[in-house]
Amino acid sequence: MDYQAKIDTALNALHEEGRYRVFHNIRRMNQQFPKAIWTMPTGEKREITVWCGNDYLGMGQNPVVQKAMHDAIELAGAGSGGTRNISGNTSFHKALENSVADLHGKDAALVFTSAYNANEATLSVLPKLFPGLIIFSDALNHASMIEGIRHGFCEKHIFNHNDMAHLRSLLEAAPKDAPKLIAFESLYSMDGDFGLIAEICDLADEFNALTYIDEVHAVGLYGPRGGGVTERDGLAGRIDMINGTLGKAYGVMGGYVACSATLADAIRSYAPGFIFTTSLAPAIAAGATASVEYLKTHPELRETHQKRALNLKTQLKALGMPVADYGSHIVPIHVGDPVKCKLLSDMLLLDHGIYVQPINFPTVPRGTERLRFTPSPVHDDTMIRELVTALDGLWGQCALNRSKLTG
Repeated sequence: MDYQAKIDTALNALHEEGRYRVFHNIRRMNQQFPKAIWTMPTGEKREITVWCGNDYLGMGQNPVVQKAMHDAIELAGAGSGGTRNISGNTSFHKALENSVADLHGKDAALVFTSAYNANEATLSVLPKLFPGLIIFSDALNHASMIEGIRHGFCEKHIFNHNDMAHLRSLLEAAPKDAPKLIAFESLYSMDGDFGLIAEICDLADEFNALTYIDEVHAVGLYGPRGGGVTERDGLAGRIDMINGTLGKAYGVMGGYVACSATLADAIRSYAPGFIFTTSLAPAIAAGATASVEYLKTHPELRETHQKRALNLKTQLKALGMPVADYGSHIVPIHVGDPVKCKLLSDMLLLDHGIYVQPINFPTVPRGTERLRFTPSPVHDDTMIRELVTALDGLWGQCALNRSKLTG
């Protein structure tokens, strides 16, 4: 077996299809984000504007958050020292879990090193807690949810995205007395459309199913205190488990599941992904807590965020750009070709100092390749105008059609 040849073949296939991923070397500029420094392959350094970051509100440079992190380092040092059950269970972690539980109106929360880890660990352990569990999963659920369900080794059914008739038919076909769980998202990040939360909760009530929602791209951004779409729509109380992240709107790192106290206790006691993982560094937990608490009382950041997103979408649609608009803060422009998607990304960076990564398969289906822009309160009108002008010129240069999308 020529192992190197196999590796070369696999990598060459990505290059030939135009979806080889390049990880650019960028350094965010503290107190100047979305500005960053790009170190080019030649070693030259250039200032760029980041348009694809998930630090949606710029909280990664918030002085309150940074001070909390500095103070925690002074008090506790760098790392946590172990897993939660050995020596990594600190007052910083408990404070963060209390803050998150309060955010969602739940009895308890369990903090993980990432929202991916939280999804995978929780969804994979639920079949152990509920023998015979059947999971019903939206077709567009995140990879972390798919992996968690797969690793639970239970019966599962995929319902068409936001198709309540299909979900109902699957629920009706399942044994009436079998435990059931419906897993879905509040905001699907690739298109920016919302999950049908109320309708799913109604079906869950009718068929006695548990509900598990991923609010990763919505926590901090929607609702009076940033509790996500479930808080905005007054539905958090109808959801059994809420998954969220601390690495996007909150600008730090980590993930969590908020739920009942007994369920949180069971997950922490049975989930290998929680039991055997070193806990977050105290400084990260402290910074995340400060960010969650800050955004509970600063709705103006959410309001400015929505205005920036609307401004960008309005200008792009006025030029006939194929922008999907479902009323969220996500701004995806459909390209539909992996090579041209990468070419657009490269030219934006090299010629205009605008950084946005192409999104290709397997993140999205082939033929739906796109550039996804994430405006924030710290993207000003000048930055938006520069982006729109650059895209307007490059779109024709790449011989791409201008057509409006539904939604």
